Formats: sequence, C-alpha cells, structure tokens
Amino acid sequence: MTIKKSAPRHLGVPAPEARLRFEAEPHESGGPRRRLLMVDDRPAFELSFYCGTCPFLFRRLEGANEKLSLESVQERLAAALDDPDDDGVIDAFGALLPQGEYLPLLLDVEPTLVIPGKEGDYFSGEQVATWGIDQFWGLPEYPHTPYYRTFETAVDTEAHLYEFIVPMVPPTWNERVRVEEYVALMERGTAPTAVAVSTLDVCRPSLGPADGPSAHWGLTHFLLDGHHKAEAAATARRPLRLLSLLALGESLAEADDTARLPALRAQPRSARRTA
Repeated sequence: MTIKKSAPRHLGVPAPEARLRFEAEPHESGGPRRRLLMVDDRPAFELSFYCGTCPFLFRRLEGANEKLSLESVQERLAAALDDPDDDGVIDAFGALLPQGEYLPLLLDVEPTLVIPGKEGDYFSGEQVATWGIDQFWGLPEYPHTPYYRTFETAVDTEAHLYEFIVPMVPPTWNERVRVEEYVALMERGTAPTAVAVSTLDVCRPSLGPADGPSAHWGLTHFLLDGHHKAEAAATARRPLRLLSLLALGESLAEADDTARLPALRAQPRSARRTA
C-alpha cells in the first residue's frame, strides 16, 4: 500500500562527497559496461545492464559490507512515519546520496525473506520463465544475497511489477537481540520505519515468452536503515513502513513509468499471469 507520495525533490551532495552513488564501470573492450551501486567508493551491487533487454539484476559485491543507519533519526524511525517530510528524515538521508532527482514514497510492505535458489526466488522462478537460464553459466542469475520480496502486481497485459528489499549486509549479520526486540514491538502493533534508496528498472527480452507478460518492472529498495526491522517484519509476518527515495535519474525507466508507481502500488497484489 502507498501511504503517501511527495513531489520529486532535488536531494544529495556532490558525487565525490556522497557515501552512496551510481556508476558505470569503464570497459576496456568497449563492450557492455557494468552498472554499479557504489558505497564508500567500492562496488556494492551490480545492477541491470543498460541495454534493457538483459535480465533484471541486483548482485551483491564485496563493497556491500556496512549498514548506513543514521543515529540522529533513530528515535523518529522507531514508529511509523505518517509524512515523508517529518522531522527532516528525507534531508538527513539525502546527505548520503549523490545530487539528483528523487521521488519520495511512503509504503507499507510485508517482507518475505528469500534465499537464492530456494522457494520464492525470483531469479530461479519468474526470471527463468521469461529469459531462461544464463547461456554461458547454464544457471539462473544469482544475486549473492538473501533478499526480501514484498509485492507484485500487473502493470498491464504486457508487463508485471516485482518489488524487492535488498539489505546492504545479509540478515545473518544482524544482532539477534535487536531483531527480537523489533519482533516484540511489532507484535504489540507498532510498525517501525525503514529507509531505502530505490531504483525502477524496466527490462524485457528481445523475444518475449508465450506464457505471460514479457516486461519485468523491478522496483528495488536498497536498505539504508532498517536491517533489523526488515528481518523482524519477515519473522513476525507483520507490516513494515518503508520510506523509499526513488532515484529517478538512475532508474532504467521512462518518466511516465515512474509516475505510475504510486497507483501501481495501490493495486491489489497479484501474481504473474501465465498461459
């Protein structure tokens, strides 16, 4: 459910000062370049290729080894934000990001923890149904991290939206006591708030499948704050509020696509149609 959206906002600091930024990796041969999410000048995630016909992707790299929580807003995020502009939370996290246009979205999500290759894994399920397995490796894409699935819905007869929460570090790195504290809090009816920088990548194979929508809209929320909260919500099967800062200039989507997101997130959840 979309709780509230704001107008796009210019946020961030000059790229050299930002802890997190997006980059295209130089390629000596002139071939496809890796699209990267960088944290503290180190590659943290490889993202979908720019071509738009390759499979949707997020793949954890060695630079994803630290959470980006901010102590100054922890008390405010212990409960559900009702307005994305409350108490300067957006500006506080905006100081971690590179200058650009961001669309703030306040969402309620119900995370389900997914282990790659096991039940519910998008990469060995829905993605294989559309693109097949990787022709070089003979295997599905592998994200190198557990992640959370939260929502999916039909965009139209030709496209389907999939939503993911991706932690900067795996849930096994979380402190068990803190996770249990959040589980207890959620079971008493509180929905704390997590914060993420997000991208929307629209990917479609050059030859679409015959058994369902060919375009995959991948809405990926990279957690800045809320690693313990996300695991607790998945454990307790309780909702979590999520402040998403959607990076408009870094998404593989047209302006009309990103403008549709709030309405799509308000639709009923529905699985991908198959023939």
